[in-house]
Amino acid sequence: MLTKAFVKTQLFIESFKNDERGVTAIEYAILGVCMSAVVLAVFNDALFKALNDAVATISSNIGKANSTPAISG
Repeated sequence: MLTKAFVKTQLFIESFKNDERGVTAIEYAILGVCMSAVVLAVFNDALFKALNDAVATISSNIGKANSTPAISG
């Protein structure tokens, strides 16, 4: 009885020890975060300016759309 429990426990542990899917997912996540940090560090000023310009353009277009008279008919 004790031997059966030991064997089942060992097989259960071996199945988790050989499964590397979770480890691979964590490695890819860490790699993605590192790449994002490098891109952000390199393009920080340009990215910030581009986002500000885009928001300003969108706000301007919304303001123009609100100020034009509605077409009736």
